[in-house]
Amino acid sequence: MKRRAILGSGLAMAALPRRVAAQATTKLTRIGWLTAQRAASLAPYLRVFRAALADLDYVEGRNLAIDFRYGDDAIERVPELAAELVRLPVDLIVAQGAAVSEISRLDLNVPVVYVYSGDPVAAGFADSLARPRGNMTGLTFMAVEFNGKRLELLREIIPGLRRVAIVANPEHPGEDRERRFSEETGRRLGLVTQYFPARTLDELTAVFATMAANPPQAISVFADGFAVQNRQSIIDSAMRLRVPVISGWPVFADSGALCTYGPLLSESYRRLAYYVDRVLKGTKPRDLPIEQPTKFELVANLKTAKVLGLTIPQSVLLRADRVIQ
Repeated sequence: MKRRAILGSGLAMAALPRRVAAQATTKLTRIGWLTAQRAASLAPYLRVFRAALADLDYVEGRNLAIDFRYGDDAIERVPELAAELVRLPVDLIVAQGAAVSEISRLDLNVPVVYVYSGDPVAAGFADSLARPRGNMTGLTFMAVEFNGKRLELLREIIPGLRRVAIVANPEHPGEDRERRFSEETGRRLGLVTQYFPARTLDELTAVFATMAANPPQAISVFADGFAVQNRQSIIDSAMRLRVPVISGWPVFADSGALCTYGPLLSESYRRLAYYVDRVLKGTKPRDLPIEQPTKFELVANLKTAKVLGLTIPQSVLLRADRVIQ
């Protein structure tokens, strides 16, 4: 009996180092996070992304390391930041926003998964949503139908609405499709839409100087990195004219827009983890179709409505996912 006990103990002790060795050799996955934006602007979505990775058993400090690179609103830094990540090296790069277009020109030797506000086909890094090019795939926030829904919301909120200004960055891939859809929807709703392109802060300033001579009844802002970066200037300028702003992403409502309607961005960042998992497990990016939003979010700002003397109808408030008091 004692011999068996001693033998069993010896076998257990012999097995222990092997288990420890197995734990020590757990493969560490290293991914790079690359964006031209600032860290603070993406913190809520990064939390969602990390949690989704953990749900897929990628746990930082155990089998996952994430190396972060932020351009701090300087798009020209993206190539050097991408090169740093490749040198580390990383197994995969997660690219966000305007950085995606820059990365598409670099011919990197690591796979890239992205979240992107524009149209990947118009941007030139996909033949179609079903056919990504090269070693890049991911999710786009763009669905032109959102623009029509936003005009319908404005007409529901503003009595006698007739004139709506469209402020957009003409260099944003897919902007022309958004504009056409907005104009077509406007005509169907009996609205007159006036287009104001703005690529730079100077052009944005000139847009509002032009508007001041004959202010519209509302402004629809197409959401992209440039608009997000300058959202406070846009909203403040509109409020001085006492004109409500509508856009696509909740950050605009949080900054004072009357309301926003667009993709549920947190869900897109959650799905981003799924794409990362598929590629890390061997699926080629070109075999993963680019995904469009499937869940949407309406945010209403009652504080802004009160300042502008508007009443957001109960029918809109009941549909809102969030109401800012």
